Formats: sequence, structure tokens, C-alpha cells
Amino acid sequence: MSMGTEPTASSRPATASTRAPDRAAPKRTHPGAPAGRPAEHRTVHSSLICAAAPALAISPEHGQLRGEGLDGFYDRGRRVLASCQLRLSGQEPVPLQGRMVNARQARFLAAARTPSDNGPDPQIMVERLRSADGTERITVRSCATRPLHIPLELRLGTDLAQLGTVAAGASGVALTPTVHGNGLRWSDQGVHVTVTAHPGPDTAWASAGVLQWEWQLDPGESRCLVLGIKLYEPEHKSGVRLHSGRLRAEASAKGMHAVGPPLWEGFRAEGDDPRVHRLLKTSLDDLGALLLRAPESPSDLFLAAGMPWRCSLAPAESLRAARMLLPLGTALAAGTMRTLARSQHTGRGSDNGKIPGTLRHAGPGAAPRCTGIEATLLLPTVLAEARYWGLPERDVEGLLSSAESCLRWMLKASEGGPFLPDPAPHGPYRCEVQAQAHRAAVLGAELLDACGKEGGAELRDWAAELRTDFAGVFWCDAPGGGRPLALLSPTGARDSHLGSAAVELLDTGLSPKGQMAPGMLDPVRTEQLGRLLNGPQMDSGWGLRSLGDGEDGHNPLGHRTGAVRIQETATAVTGLLAAGYEREACSLLRGVVDAAERFGYRLPEMYAAEQRTEGSAPLPHPAACRPSAVAAAGAVQLLTALAGVRPDAPAGTVAVRPVESAPLGALRLSGLRVAEEPFAVRISRAGMAVVEEAAERLHLSS
Repeated sequence: MSMGTEPTASSRPATASTRAPDRAAPKRTHPGAPAGRPAEHRTVHSSLICAAAPALAISPEHGQLRGEGLDGFYDRGRRVLASCQLRLSGQEPVPLQGRMVNARQARFLAAARTPSDNGPDPQIMVERLRSADGTERITVRSCATRPLHIPLELRLGTDLAQLGTVAAGASGVALTPTVHGNGLRWSDQGVHVTVTAHPGPDTAWASAGVLQWEWQLDPGESRCLVLGIKLYEPEHKSGVRLHSGRLRAEASAKGMHAVGPPLWEGFRAEGDDPRVHRLLKTSLDDLGALLLRAPESPSDLFLAAGMPWRCSLAPAESLRAARMLLPLGTALAAGTMRTLARSQHTGRGSDNGKIPGTLRHAGPGAAPRCTGIEATLLLPTVLAEARYWGLPERDVEGLLSSAESCLRWMLKASEGGPFLPDPAPHGPYRCEVQAQAHRAAVLGAELLDACGKEGGAELRDWAAELRTDFAGVFWCDAPGGGRPLALLSPTGARDSHLGSAAVELLDTGLSPKGQMAPGMLDPVRTEQLGRLLNGPQMDSGWGLRSLGDGEDGHNPLGHRTGAVRIQETATAVTGLLAAGYEREACSLLRGVVDAAERFGYRLPEMYAAEQRTEGSAPLPHPAACRPSAVAAAGAVQLLTALAGVRPDAPAGTVAVRPVESAPLGALRLSGLRVAEEPFAVRISRAGMAVVEEAAERLHLSS
């Protein structure tokens, strides 16, 4: 991308010095932080985060990187550059605007005055285009009517600290660089990072980390400076591993990370509501920036969970996101499942067949270790549904044994009882785990039958028993209709708090002929749950609370105790629509779309569940990932749910059941993928659907 004139070689060679300029800042314990400042937890809700997984750049709105907080360039969880401060004629430019260009780039505009200016108008404009892949382009343009002499200075520094260390407020010690070619180099314990400048600097002050240029600009002239950051890490005995913007193609060839055009680049959404296009475009851009390749199998793609905290595979979240994106194609789901299958436990132990998952807090009443089996229960579901969307039979066959192992582990972990403990074998028993297990059993049985495998009958019997016992034990009857239990302890203690985890009861899964699989709840209790989710206790006006307002322990900012989590709201909307409760579903959907507009269409994984009032705006959560895989995929799921496309590719049929109330007006979705072929559908303002493009072998079913 070219802006202004191309960089030209400096007329004076760079010189190295061990004496810092008079303006050099004193040495600090970590880049940009005052000496003696206590460690504190970092927040990024107001930062501009550029992502190109596993690389990212975190910047304040003014664009100057001072090594404060989490600011800096990162690659594979390591901060490769903490400070990048620009000065012109000895002064910092005045910031004017900082904004995201796309998921990978941010643009910062500033103005500067010259010492000879005697009026209020700046004579110099500065643009910085910062990219997550480790490059920054600085363009300086003169608006003066006379030639200008502009000394330009960059102050660079790093600590090569791990992201987790920086996030905890304990940044590393600032490293002293050496001059390296047209830039600087820092080293620590065999790890090296270089910053190369084009054109090269006129002077390089190694001890202060300062590069200097002396530029002459004619009236209206622009000059450009390009920085390239490269990280060198030891890799066992094979030599050196390189990560940088300029070397990303080489890294991709080795299967390390880079991903080309997103799998879903042909997907489009157009309609009466202009926010639809913007939300979809931003969400897909974020998803593309989170794509990673499996090192051991570069053809397998999966999504990192989110930036900046979780730039890696997170089994449950990555699989959930892939499932939400099945209407856009099955390749991502297949790559994610294959990657997880390679980590599946084998052997004779009690974990045989289980997919390792993250252990984290499960909300009020549950121990922090109670969420380690979600991916194990999800994989058979995703494989069964991917088959209906058109996953090739060879891919289904290649993953079938892994799905069977997950299902065998589930049956064994239940120990013949009606409920599945989490963690196994001692419990407790959580409502959402029973719903996930029931869905896995029902869809798993259909999958095994379709593939000519044994075991379907046992799974159906177990699911039927689970359904019966759940109705008798896990539903609390009460005046007004009652509610599901949230948690049952091994001792029989019952926790009936109302939380968003109950939405899993509405997510029954896709079945043959475009039908939804049977769920845990009968129609009466499904309607009651829909009323509860749509009530003021749960619906914040911006989305679904993770814990009802008024429940013990409710905290609008609690990630499991109140905050709105996009994935759960999307699950509630699709589940309510499938059950026929459009009014309740559309209320939640509009709340999320309205929130997305306030967040610039880049939805965070969660935000505060303060009640919406006239003129209010959703409050950000200080620790939320943004971009987030489940948030961006959840936005896509909300939009595709409006069309109600339900395929059965092996049977050659597809059902289309749009939302009759058309909550966002007329809508056209193109670039969907059914049976590995493009699929397009138009929904009118009256909620009528017209299929405009589909595979020839597909037939519409009722």
C-alpha cells in the first residue's frame, strides 16, 4: 500500500553511538513505566487492538507506544516492541485521531508545528499505519509554503516479556539494544528481536534506543519511513524460527501460522438495516485475523479464542465458533475437530476419549474446576451437524473414531447413572452439561446409524433416561411456571439460581430432513424458559445476563455472574427461534445489534449487563477479548438464524424457515455453503423466503 512518495535512501550513513542524546529518558525498570510503580492488572477496553494471529499490536488512541500497560507489538505471546515514540523537531506531534482500519491495521493521525510557526495552524501532518504483522509506516507531509528542515526521532525499546507477565502488571526489565544494520537489535536468553528502518537512520544511539533522521521537505512534499519488526527464537536443534510481517509467507510454508484469504470471504449480507452489512463485515474481518494453522498439519485451520489474552486454540470456544460458522462452510469445523482429535486422551485410564479442556470458573455455586468437558461433548455434535451441512464423507469417516471415543467417555463417566458429573466422577451435576450431553447422545446416535456403526441404540436409551430423570429432578416447579435447576450437588443440595447457562436447554441440534433434534424440555417448559429469558431479570436490553438481576452474587461485570456474553445470547436467540418464540428471540437479537453499533461493530466477548435506559450505552468489560472468536461468530449466527436454513446434504434436501417478523427488515444472504456449493436466500419484509442460488441436487423440503 503506497501513501505519498516512496521511502528514499538517506544521503548520510547511520552512525552508532554509546552516548545518548541530551533528551534521552532515564533508564527504567520496564519500558515507559515510572520507577517504583506497583504492578497492577492491565486493561485494554479502550485500546486499539490489531490482530493477525498469533501476532497483535495494542495501541492507545493517540498512537504513541510508551511501554505503558499492555501497549506494544506481540508475537506468539511475547512483547517484541514495547516503545515506539515519535518526535518531530524535538516535540511529540499532537494526536488528532486513532481508529481501526480493519482487524489487522490501525491508523493514527497527528499534527505538528515547527519552531518557526507563529500562527495557530500546524504545518506538518503525520500518519502512522500500524499493522499487527510487525510493520509500521510513518508518513510526514508538509503543508508549509516554504521548505522545512524536520529532525525526526524514534525512541524504541522492549523487554521481550511474555504477555501473561505484562497483563499481570509485572513487565520485564528494559533491554539495552545494539545497532544492527539499519536499525536496532535486542537480545535476551537466546531470543532476539530487530527493528529495521527503511530508509536507514542518519544516526543511531544504541544506549538510548534512538534512531534519528534529518529530513528536508519541500512545500507539499511527503516522506515515508517503514519499520519492520522481526522476532528470532531458538527452535530445538533445527535452527532459528522467524516471525514477522515480511517473513509471514515463509512461516506459513512451515505451518506455523499465516493464513490466506478467509474461508468465508464470499459471504455477504445486505438488507434494509445498514447495520447488518457493517456488523457482518467487521465480524468476518475479526474472524479472519484470528485464524491459525495447526503446526503439525498446516491444512487444518482453527480459530484462536481471542485477543489479547487467548491467542491460541481454546478447545470449547474454538469448537463453538466453528459450529456457529457452519452455514459458511465446513472446512473450519473439520480443521478444528482434527486438531482437537490429535490431543484426545488415549490408553486405559478414566480419561480415555476425553478431549482436554480449559478448567475455569463455572459461575455461582460451582467450583472453578467444573468446566473441563465442553469440547468432548461438542465434538460429536459438531461432526453430526457438519455432515448435514455437507462435510465430505471422507472427512466424516476420518473423524468418526474420535467422535465415538468422546461418546464412550461420556457414557462411562456417567457410571450408569442418569446424569453426567462435571468434573467426573464426583460432580457436581450442572444443568448445561446435562443438556450438552443429551444433545451429543441424540446427534451421536444419528451419526453412528448413518455411518453404519453400532452404539446408536445405547445412546438413544441413555438420552431417553436422561430426559426423564431431568424432568423429575432438574426442574423446580413453582407458582408462575418454575425454572430449571442450575446445579445439583452430589449430596443432593439444589441451586436454583437463574443464569444464561440454561440456554443450552434450547440448543437441541440439527437433525435429518431439516428438523431440530428433541430436547430436554417439553413445550410447556420451553415456553416458560423463553419467558424467563425475555424477562427484565435476564434481558438487560443489550443482551442476555449471565446471572439474573436480583440473584445472590449478581455482578453486572461478572463474566459468569452477570455480564452479557455474546455466545450465550446467540444460543438463546437461535434456540428460541427454532422453538417458535420469535418475540422473545427478536428482543434479544435487537439488543445485541444495538450494542454492536455502540462498540463500532466489533463485539467484545462480554460487556456489563447494566440495564438499558434511554440514552445509555453498553459498558465495556475491562478484561474482555476484542476481537473474540465466539463474539464474532455469534454475530454471524444471529444473522444467519434470521434465514432459518436447515440442510440435510446427505439426503439432498434443505429447509428454509425464516423469521416471519423480519426484525431487521428485508435481508439477503449470499455466499452461504450447503453441500459444498454456494447458497443464497432473500427474506422479504413479510418474512417470506426465496432461494436464489443452490446446488442442483438440493431440493426444498417443508
